[in-house]
Amino acid sequence: MRSEFLPDLDEGMLEYFRAMADVLVEHFGISRAEAVARINERYGGLEIDPYPDIMCHEMPEYWAYGTYYLPDDQGRLPIGGSVADRDIDFERLQVRPAPPRPSRFWTIQG
Repeated sequence: MRSEFLPDLDEGMLEYFRAMADVLVEHFGISRAEAVARINERYGGLEIDPYPDIMCHEMPEYWAYGTYYLPDDQGRLPIGGSVADRDIDFERLQVRPAPPRPSRFWTIQG
């Protein structure tokens, strides 16, 4: 494995995925290990193109929030503090369960 993330990532996408992990740690107070595990669970099975992959049309916050929250009752996910989030009741959102330990998604200690 060349990084903590399951997809094979070039340097640009590795930086992008690490930015997603930073969002999870900073916004939700979870450990880096859990942040990486959540990202691996959601995106580990994808084939990611070199930077800029199509994911890059959104900020890392968009994808990070999708690893933390389940969709609301209208199927919407918050997208990281954008204007579109103002209609979402964060108090009513459910947190997506973290991947079980041990599993292949937990690639770092913490």
